Amino acid sequence: MRYISKYLAQDLKKKMVFMGGPRQVGKTTTALRLMKEVFDNGRYFNWDLDEDRQDILRKRWSDDHDLLVFDELHKMRRWKSWIKGVWDVSGKERSFMVTGSARLDVYRRGGDSLMGRYHYWRLHPFTIDERPHGIDNKDAFRRLMTVGGFPEPFLDHDERSARRWRRERFDRVLREDVRDLEPIRDIGSMSLFLDLLRRRVGGLVAVSNLAGDLQVSPKTTGHWLEVLEKMYLVFIVRPYTRSLPRAVRKAPKIYFFDNADVIGDEGARFENLVASSLLKRVHFLEDRDGYRYELKYIRDKEGREVDFAILKEGVLEELIEVKLSDEKVSRPLRYYAERLKPRVATQIVAHLKRPFTENRLRVVDPFSYFSQGW
Repeated sequence: MRYISKYLAQDLKKKMVFMGGPRQVGKTTTALRLMKEVFDNGRYFNWDLDEDRQDILRKRWSDDHDLLVFDELHKMRRWKSWIKGVWDVSGKERSFMVTGSARLDVYRRGGDSLMGRYHYWRLHPFTIDERPHGIDNKDAFRRLMTVGGFPEPFLDHDERSARRWRRERFDRVLREDVRDLEPIRDIGSMSLFLDLLRRRVGGLVAVSNLAGDLQVSPKTTGHWLEVLEKMYLVFIVRPYTRSLPRAVRKAPKIYFFDNADVIGDEGARFENLVASSLLKRVHFLEDRDGYRYELKYIRDKEGREVDFAILKEGVLEELIEVKLSDEKVSRPLRYYAERLKPRVATQIVAHLKRPFTENRLRVVDPFSYFSQGW
């Protein structure tokens, strides 16, 4: 079972559980396995299927069903009001789970609040710290760097099939999910915008400059970026500026949930892999423990940059620099570690023979770093 399964089972005893995440990341598989292994008699509904949609609208299920799973329910008009009413009437009789590939915490169809009635969990692809049984570190790293961490291409490990799978996934997200939830007409230009982002992983992204390349307004590209984030295609890492008077304040970095989406060299793809693994970890800690975490980067006007900074409740916890093969401790990492004094400062090197520590700065390989417990 996936890394959040036991926590889903615990939360379902008390409240509804909403599970979000990218399309084809394994939400349905996780829900069905939970239904089979933890519950006695569950029922799964998919809003995209006509028969299930009619059963949902008519509230047609058996009294002995102890778990109801509603997939893609956010596409239903006023879905939050609907699930609130169902929960208020029968929440003590059975458990409820709602899954969706768009961000269930963002799309609100209707004005009724669900505050206090549910816990929200985010499911991510396989990453450095989660891999199926029987796949060793070396093989897992190779798969993550070539076909990405989504279950189907990761398990198949066939690059041609993975490329076809990825193309189909892009088409379905852009032409079905976006169409259903957002009033965007120029899907073709939005697809070109996505391709431009795939080539800029690891660098600062000036969305207004991309707008000029595509001959659209900066407001349009800004909206497109928000939509791509809501659809779990990309995530945004913004600059950390507190206590840094000369920090760069505007341009974000853009990374992808699917590591194989990155178009670039091995270094860019490895940085994206670390970014997605870090985001997965901070999302898990937020969803499990309730603390507020942030994933940032640091860059000042002198060009000193550290790839990632992790904040907990607004306090800097850790600085992380990512290198493909350079074992020498990064000067910017040393500089910011001395001035900002985080709890931990780490350099993650993809091809590292032996981990070591130098003046309290850790230099580790990715599997040593992510093997630390959550």
